[in-house]
Amino acid sequence: MSLRECDAWPARPEDGYGFSKLYMEELCRHYSNDRGVETRVARYHNIYGPHGSWNDGKEKSPAALCRKVAMSAGSIEIWGDGEQRRSYCFLDDCVEGTVRLMESDFTEPLNIGSDRLVSVNELVTIIEGIAGKSLKRHYQPTAAQGVRGRNADLTLCRKVLGWEPQTSLEDGLAALYWWIQSEVWRLEKA
Repeated sequence: MSLRECDAWPARPEDGYGFSKLYMEELCRHYSNDRGVETRVARYHNIYGPHGSWNDGKEKSPAALCRKVAMSAGSIEIWGDGEQRRSYCFLDDCVEGTVRLMESDFTEPLNIGSDRLVSVNELVTIIEGIAGKSLKRHYQPTAAQGVRGRNADLTLCRKVLGWEPQTSLEDGLAALYWWIQSEVWRLEKA
């Protein structure tokens, strides 16, 4: 399901995570309308890249899968059945989209992300190719897996900013994988 900006209300987001984001959007709207403070609202969709969480339990799925592949000798554990689908946006592209939004006069919420939808299984296959590995997959159907599928609709972003991500998923995952692999090697030497 591609999420358009207008799909947020009345979506009934998860209380602690999703609703807090929408609350901040409303707060920005009030600062703008009531106090004249100029605001921008970016709705980020699965941003990933080097130099982020990768081994603390808070990492996004690309980093978690890169770590699992980097540390694996022959098999990998995948939460769910691997058919959960998401879109992922490389950090450098996220920064570019954010700068363009901040420099624009657009004041409504705007999706910053990618609209290329891939499954977890596809992510693993891409990362295996980068690492030069072929791993046996062990699925954990009772593990947390989130919603079945979600990606950003970039129609409005393309129209307003003339922007969409430029880094392919393969190139972004390669940058992430080799950074995580270097961190694994560094920890092994310590």
